[in-house]
Amino acid sequence: MKFYKYTYFGILILFFISINTLIAQKNVSGKVFDARTTEPLIGASVVVKGTTIGGVTDPEGAFDFNPQQKPPFTLSISFVGYTSQELAVTGDTKMPLSLKLVETTEVKDAIEVIGQRISEKTKQSQLTVESMDKIAIKQQTGITFYEGLSNLKGVDATTASLGFTVINTRGFNSTSPVRSLQIIDGVDNQAPGLNFSLGNFLGASELDVLKVDLVVGASSAYFGPNAFNGVISMATKSPFYNKGLSAQVKTGERNLIETAFRWADALKNSKGKDWFGYKFNFYRIQAYDWVADNYDPIYGSKGAKNNPGGYDAVNRYGDDYDITFDYSGAARDQPWLFPGLGEFHRTGYKEIDLVDYNINNIKMNAAAHFRLKPDMEDRSPELILSSNFGNGNTVYQGDNRFALKDILFFQNRIEFRQNDKFFIRAYATNEDAGKSYDPYFTALLLQDISKQPDKWGPNYVTYWQRNIEPREHELGYPQLVVKGFDAQGNVITTFDQAAASKFLVTYQDSLIKWHNDARNFADTSDTNNPYYVPGTQRFTDVFNRLTSTKSSKRDIQNGGTGFYDKSALYHVQGEYHFTPGFVNDWTIGGNYRLYTPFSQGTIFYDTAGNKITNSEFGIYTGIEKKFSDNKFKFNATLRMDKNQNFNYLFSPAASLVYQPNNKDYFRFSLSSAIRNPTLNDQYLYLNVGPAILAGNTTGQTGLITVGSFFDYINSNFKQEKLQYFNIDPIRPEKVKSGEIGYRTTLFNNTYIDASYYYSWYTDFIGYQVGIRSDFSNFGFPQNVQAYRYAANAKSIVTTQGFSIGISHYFAKYYQLSGNYSWNKLNTARNDSIIPAYNTPENKFNIGFSGRDMTIGKIKNFGFNFNYKWIQGFLYEGSPQFTGPIPTYDLLDGQINFGFPKISTTLKIGASNILNKLQFQTYGGPRIGRLAYISLLYEFVKK
Repeated sequence: MKFYKYTYFGILILFFISINTLIAQKNVSGKVFDARTTEPLIGASVVVKGTTIGGVTDPEGAFDFNPQQKPPFTLSISFVGYTSQELAVTGDTKMPLSLKLVETTEVKDAIEVIGQRISEKTKQSQLTVESMDKIAIKQQTGITFYEGLSNLKGVDATTASLGFTVINTRGFNSTSPVRSLQIIDGVDNQAPGLNFSLGNFLGASELDVLKVDLVVGASSAYFGPNAFNGVISMATKSPFYNKGLSAQVKTGERNLIETAFRWADALKNSKGKDWFGYKFNFYRIQAYDWVADNYDPIYGSKGAKNNPGGYDAVNRYGDDYDITFDYSGAARDQPWLFPGLGEFHRTGYKEIDLVDYNINNIKMNAAAHFRLKPDMEDRSPELILSSNFGNGNTVYQGDNRFALKDILFFQNRIEFRQNDKFFIRAYATNEDAGKSYDPYFTALLLQDISKQPDKWGPNYVTYWQRNIEPREHELGYPQLVVKGFDAQGNVITTFDQAAASKFLVTYQDSLIKWHNDARNFADTSDTNNPYYVPGTQRFTDVFNRLTSTKSSKRDIQNGGTGFYDKSALYHVQGEYHFTPGFVNDWTIGGNYRLYTPFSQGTIFYDTAGNKITNSEFGIYTGIEKKFSDNKFKFNATLRMDKNQNFNYLFSPAASLVYQPNNKDYFRFSLSSAIRNPTLNDQYLYLNVGPAILAGNTTGQTGLITVGSFFDYINSNFKQEKLQYFNIDPIRPEKVKSGEIGYRTTLFNNTYIDASYYYSWYTDFIGYQVGIRSDFSNFGFPQNVQAYRYAANAKSIVTTQGFSIGISHYFAKYYQLSGNYSWNKLNTARNDSIIPAYNTPENKFNIGFSGRDMTIGKIKNFGFNFNYKWIQGFLYEGSPQFTGPIPTYDLLDGQINFGFPKISTTLKIGASNILNKLQFQTYGGPRIGRLAYISLLYEFVKK
């Protein structure tokens, strides 16, 4: 099988290279620039005059198309906000062309229209596409451009810490967005072992980002199985077109300091043509993160906040509910026993005592670009060698809250390509977890080392019986009174239940103090090894030992909480575009991917020499056909994928775009996608305290439902209450989605984009929670352990949604924009699966911006303000981190001043200006205001 795979890709690569030399270049090609700034214009329209034959420029400003006629003819070049241009093409015209458009102001109905940057390519797209170009990236309001994506239509952004913002679309929001793909220059930006998108941790520096396209919806045809609900595609700047030095320094609240620089240049050959380009990027940020200090009871927990014996708090770890610490059943059935003891909890540790909130992130990039035919300029075949490095410390929230410390990422890429013709790309991503650890599990082991639960609980109860119960009776708590015997010899007793209930209410404050006394006794009764108090040297010594020891076992002698993760991902992909006569474009491609997780049992099942590898490959093809004078554009794709653990899967898709005129675009699409179970779904084995999170390639039997287990406890251990169930092995997830959309431009200054989708998920991947337990001869539970297994839904899961975005351009460089999104999980909870939809049903954004304005003597002034409202929803994470996110709203803004003579821009801004503290993920911190000031220097080398 391996020989077949390597042979296939070898033939594919040789085919791509050879066919490029066989096809003559007869197309019209070139590049469109801004005449003032010389920057490439993205999305400019280049068509043969009098027809709709042509194309739009790519992120480098380049275009290439077949004119479908011989010269002479005339090209019409246009871009909204620029003066249109015409160019006569004769048989002597040399390609590629270099075209420059001049920015202008049109006056229509007394309204100035300038600077609309809606790409024609975006308008013509068959899918919902949201974009940020270089100007939008500069004008975004957040600390990083990545946060600016949250203002786009249909986008869900989750900030679990200052170091991590994660983007999702169309539901099933997660800090590990397994249904969305994030790529930078075509390279998957996901950690292969830890299973989260690296986001702005390893991602491109803001100074190097050319454009961000967010493709919403099922898009696996060209992008692969992970492009299930959407794709975030970032393109970085080419050293051939973006030369010079850029440098930025930023400082702000929470001890924020950010520095970045970019240098790019190109060498010319003897003919004056660029043949070798190179660039270097460096970025560093440090700040003090928001503190996760939610001390409310975890959602659905038994103990309330006013429970005298304590409760299980969200961001306090080790105070979990334990059935052996719960005497509330005895108090209900025999209230004269253990009066007031009820349910009690261990002391626990706050997260702030277990993690360092000082975040630090460094990322670097170096790339070398070789043009093999410099005379062809941007149409030349190009060889690219690129390397990325990322390192840092932050708090990451996935299934648990994890402290990432000295984590390392390496990403190396080699690519051979020709724009709009072919590419062959190979890359590798390697990660090293460094000194990362699990704070939650650290809290559990700290307590176990001091005193294990089977000793701590009896100490607590003994203290209560000896010291508290006599005091309660002295204060009036009733005792069981023996009245005598009945005729059959049974003891007759009475108990004043009303007096007992009144006592517990009257002495509520005393009960709290007595429980604190009992807890303190249980913590310190072993004088040789009492509770480890945070801040003491004794605590620090054992904390350092635990977090530096790599083990996932709850073992007080040899156990630890550190991660060992040196997993890797290897990927190769090739693609070629044909332009045969019967269709306008025909694409074929394929990819192969190999995962090599390596955690020494701290994350995966790879213990005792058990080596895990996982491979998959896919092939795809697609066609595009325009007809009826290019008013209709039809696309069809077909993809086949095969993972080593699952069967062959096919995902077809088709779409139709109708353009009756140059303003209106109607789109219709039917798409499908598959999602192979992640490494976590297949091989995870991670103890997070309340449960063990486990993959599921083999299926599970003999699990006890959580509800029936509590019924069993509350019924005085009647085993007939227990209900058992099984879980089938995990299978790939599949989705089919239908979408309709409409885009239009009204009055030459208002752009509208609206869409509706409906999706059907088969074999939806979620989680099922069950309990394993042994039982004594008397029916009492022993070795109780909860598990959360990856599992497929038995029923079809459906979702639907609608979104609309409006951008109105007026006066000079002003823009008023707004968008609204509605997303809904239709499926009723009649399946035991936990879907983790985690998405607000309703949300909207309103933005107002202006750029390059003159106000009095102030020139080159700009601003951007955005207000967003997000409806509350239920966030389903791990057993500890599931709960409601309340409705919240945010106001972000920035103002900027340009100083062209010194190539510098001053920017002052803040996210969450009004400092409304709010959760974006359950278990994470309350996110507050982050104000900043930055200086950006940009020297453009001609």
